[in-house]
Amino acid sequence: MKRTAETPAILRDLRSLKVVVIHPQDQDGEELLAQLQRIGCDVEGLVLAKAAEYFAEHGLSAQTRAIAEACGVSQRLLYSLFPSKAALIEEVYNREIAGIFKAIWFVKLKDRSVPLEQRLIDFYRDYYESLLTRRWLRLFLFSSLAGLRMAPTYTDAIVTHALEIVVTEAAHDAGRDVPSKIDELTEIGWTLHGAISHLVIRRRIYSNDNSLPPEEVVALNVRAFLVAVPSLLPMPEAAG
Repeated sequence: MKRTAETPAILRDLRSLKVVVIHPQDQDGEELLAQLQRIGCDVEGLVLAKAAEYFAEHGLSAQTRAIAEACGVSQRLLYSLFPSKAALIEEVYNREIAGIFKAIWFVKLKDRSVPLEQRLIDFYRDYYESLLTRRWLRLFLFSSLAGLRMAPTYTDAIVTHALEIVVTEAAHDAGRDVPSKIDELTEIGWTLHGAISHLVIRRRIYSNDNSLPPEEVVALNVRAFLVAVPSLLPMPEAAG
C-alpha cells in the first residue's frame, strides 16, 4: 500500500526509539519533521538518544548514512535536524557528556555544615553511579581517539572547577593553604578524581569486577586522599 505524504507512519514504541519513523522517500525532510513535531514527537531528542547509543558502541567515524539508519530516520530528516555531522556530535556532547553533570554537586561540596569526608563520599558515589556510565565513558574515550575536543572541553569547563573546590575544601579542613599555582592545585585534586575515574574504567570498560562494592572503594579512596592532604598542601604562612 502506498503511504501518503500527509501521514508518516509512527510505529509501536516511538519514545524508546525501538522503531522510529517509516518515511516516504519522496517527502522533504523539513516537511516530515514539521508533521512529527505537530503531533508532539520530540524528534530531536529521540534521534540524539539513538545517535549517542550508536556512537558509544561504534565510535564517531561513521558516515551520516549509517548514523541515520541506526537512528531509524532518513538522511534528509537527519540533516533537517542537524546541518552537519559535526553539529550532531556537538549536540550529543551537550546532552550526553556535559548535560549530565549536576550543578548542585558544586553547592553540596562547599557545604561546610557537613563533614568533608561525607561530602566527598556523597559526591563521588553519585558521580560514579549517575554520570560515569558505560555509555558516557565510551563516548568520552571514542571522542578522544577521534581527536575531538569533547574531553578537554569537559575537563576545562567542569572537572577543573570541581577539583578546585575539592582541594580548597580539603585545605580548609586540614588547616593548610591552597597552592598558588593552579596546575599544582589541579594535580592534587586529580589524585582523588583520577582514582575514581580509574575505578569506573576498570569496572565498566575492562569488566574487571571484584567482590568489593564500588561505594566502598570510593570511601577508601576518599579517606586515603584526606590522610595525604596535609603532606601535599603548604603550611599557612606565619603572620607578620
